[in-house]
Amino acid sequence: MTESDTRTRHLNRFRPRRSPASDSATTPAITPDPQRHQSPMFGFLKKSAEPAPDDATPAAPTPAPSWRERLKAGLARTRAQLGGKLKSIFSRGKVDEELLEELESLLLTSDVGLDATEYLLDELKARSRRDRIDTPEGIQEALAGALHDLLLPLEQPLDVSAHRPFIIMIAGVNGAGKTTSIGKLAKHFQAQGRSVLLAAGDTFRAAAREQLQAWGERNGVTVIAQEAGDPAAVIFDAISAARARGIDVVLADTAGRLPTQLHLMEEIAKVRRVIQKADPSGPHETLLVLDANFGQNALAQVKAFDKAIGVTGLVVTKLDGTAKGGVIAAIARQCPKPIRYVGVGEGIDDLRPFVARDFVDALFE
Repeated sequence: MTESDTRTRHLNRFRPRRSPASDSATTPAITPDPQRHQSPMFGFLKKSAEPAPDDATPAAPTPAPSWRERLKAGLARTRAQLGGKLKSIFSRGKVDEELLEELESLLLTSDVGLDATEYLLDELKARSRRDRIDTPEGIQEALAGALHDLLLPLEQPLDVSAHRPFIIMIAGVNGAGKTTSIGKLAKHFQAQGRSVLLAAGDTFRAAAREQLQAWGERNGVTVIAQEAGDPAAVIFDAISAARARGIDVVLADTAGRLPTQLHLMEEIAKVRRVIQKADPSGPHETLLVLDANFGQNALAQVKAFDKAIGVTGLVVTKLDGTAKGGVIAAIARQCPKPIRYVGVGEGIDDLRPFVARDFVDALFE
């Protein structure tokens, strides 16, 4: 091999090799495959953009509990106090003196009251003799039937179609839940397709006015309020405004007061008289809001407010926070005012018309 050949061979080692066809044609441009050459560093971008598989169906939303379910849950503490212990008492399977004594003690401690307790015991004995009850299930069914018969007269739904505007005056002691109940009632009547106006008649507590205005904004209803002044004048103006605007229902708040505060009880009586000046047929309903936690003290409230302003219906609140739900039976015997609504929670839909069968079933189920 010559020296020239050796030099040429040495240079060829550093030249790129070409296919035979490359001497006569231009090498085409290579388009990179995005799937093959995707950088692993950015692989997560590609995965997030991929559509979900066709068979991936979204989870079905959990259905909201029914009112009966919410009522049952709300009465859990009363049921634990009453219904849970009844099974033990009824386990002997016969209505004898020992059973009646134990049952009497249990009903009294559940705030059923003496009059209602005597009524229920007498009914249980009569039904036991008549139907020859000899099983725990039969005894419970007989007691539940007696309680239902006792509460049924209180089941009188409120009809607001008789007047326009239909004026509802709301009263009660401090902390019973008047203002909150008004907000829930506004939503309830709106769900029936009725227009509502709120009257901030509690002019003593600034927070009450602000709270009512917050409920008004939440429900989209007008609130008639004043920074200060006579509560009767505020409600009078609200009724005039409702009449001018064609409003269906006026909910008039009043300041909380104790039955023993005689000067305040006289003041609320004045509010009622002013309402009658604005509308001789009003108020068309006077609702007393009762906190179920008060137990037997609620009876004294009903009697005192009824004497001052003529109570026509009751709203029993906070049944979910007490074991004293038996007070409704005491009301039925000692001061039987219609229970228009019961409340078992803080939600806007947790205030509903009272239904005796639902209430009894929630206690015994």
